[in-house]
Amino acid sequence: MSEHTTVEMELEKQEMETPEGMERIRNRRVYVPRVDIYESGDSVILLADMPGVGSDGVDITLEKNELTIKGYIQYNLPEDHDLAYAEYGIGDYERSFVLSEEVDRDRIEATMKHGVLRLVLPKAESVRLRKIAVKSA
Repeated sequence: MSEHTTVEMELEKQEMETPEGMERIRNRRVYVPRVDIYESGDSVILLADMPGVGSDGVDITLEKNELTIKGYIQYNLPEDHDLAYAEYGIGDYERSFVLSEEVDRDRIEATMKHGVLRLVLPKAESVRLRKIAVKSA
């Protein structure tokens, strides 16, 4: 397999599987958004790519330790037109993460800009890096 083919495969959208015994309410594909996660001293930053999703189309829930992000696309074809061919799969997005107790759930922030969801997950005070002052005796 050539290197070019491998890169193309990595860029394809991954369709989310429907859990056994469950059915989807909306009749459209659901994709797993690609995510980058960064960590700083006081927070964890999560960036999720959800092209075509606006800030009004994002639903974020936190139940117990499970953080779920969902993105809904409002896609309309021009009137009197049928889609003849598409290389880009249209569909919604969904992904879940299990959070540790180190995240301060009350201070989570989310912003959406240009199809990228940015979640800031602040670390709880008890796990933040602290500098301990050394006093002379």
